[in-house]
Amino acid sequence: MKRFLTVLVLIAVAASTLPAAAAPQMVLRLGETHVADYPTTRGDMEFSRLVEERTGGRIRIEVYHSKQLGEEKAVIEQVQFGAIDFTRVSISPLAAFAPAFDALQMPYLYRDEEHMWKVLNGPIGEEFLNSLEPANFVGLCWYDSGARNFYNSRREIKSVADLKGLKIRVQESKLMMGLVSALGAVPTPMPFGEVYSALQTGVIDGAENNWPSYFSTSHYEVAKYFTLDGHTRVPEILIASKMTMDKLSKEDQDIIRQAAKDSMPYQIKLWKEYEKVSEEKVTAAGSIITHLSPEAVSAFQKAMEPLYSELKPELREVVKKIREVQ
Repeated sequence: MKRFLTVLVLIAVAASTLPAAAAPQMVLRLGETHVADYPTTRGDMEFSRLVEERTGGRIRIEVYHSKQLGEEKAVIEQVQFGAIDFTRVSISPLAAFAPAFDALQMPYLYRDEEHMWKVLNGPIGEEFLNSLEPANFVGLCWYDSGARNFYNSRREIKSVADLKGLKIRVQESKLMMGLVSALGAVPTPMPFGEVYSALQTGVIDGAENNWPSYFSTSHYEVAKYFTLDGHTRVPEILIASKMTMDKLSKEDQDIIRQAAKDSMPYQIKLWKEYEKVSEEKVTAAGSIITHLSPEAVSAFQKAMEPLYSELKPELREVVKKIREVQ
């Protein structure tokens, strides 16, 4: 009996010297509309990996891709009220919550891709990220989504005149409808999932989007004319719920902010690779790719003047600052 008690004491002493168990994980949720292998989803996953690594496993961010948590607008609303912790969205639907974001979506705003990243990675971009807090969001970083271009089933588009009368599918957005109208085409709002059949049956003549969307949706099969006009460059944004961030220590908030920024090069690299593959695939399938002449580009830009004149004075000032970035 004495020996048995001695063994129990030794076990108790040994247990008391073991290291304390790791602190329980805080599990947070990130809503993503794209599929698992899409460049933005993989950017989300890199962000999640960095946060878990840098917090020693104390904070884990689970990425729910493929609309598992809902459509984009519904997820944004849930992030606003803290029901979902993070989401990656286009800035287009976010403008409904923070109207200043309309300035970043103006057509032919940036000289090129390099100009856009200088803006977003500089003071203007940081100011936009910070401007979301009154709407109960925390802006974390920007992701790439390329440039949007026109494509159609009817003819090659080399000038503004070539767009005249074409029925072009657009998002349900006043800006996009105004853009297409200003070019003489007929804006036709419809859900993205209906575009293939609408092109196939002639309900619409064309649509507009980036290389990967043109390829991954198989729109190239029913609309072979793709014009590289780059009318808008609408970046993606990774946002957090302010309610979630306010619950974290300053140290953990800083880790999350830096992890988001550090995930950007990875996402941008994946996007470029996806664009290249998409371009190669549709070209091989017979799509006709048209590059606009400098004169045509100028004509497209000039057609947008009425849209810029409708901007509120404060947004015109933002546009002016963006164009001054060298």
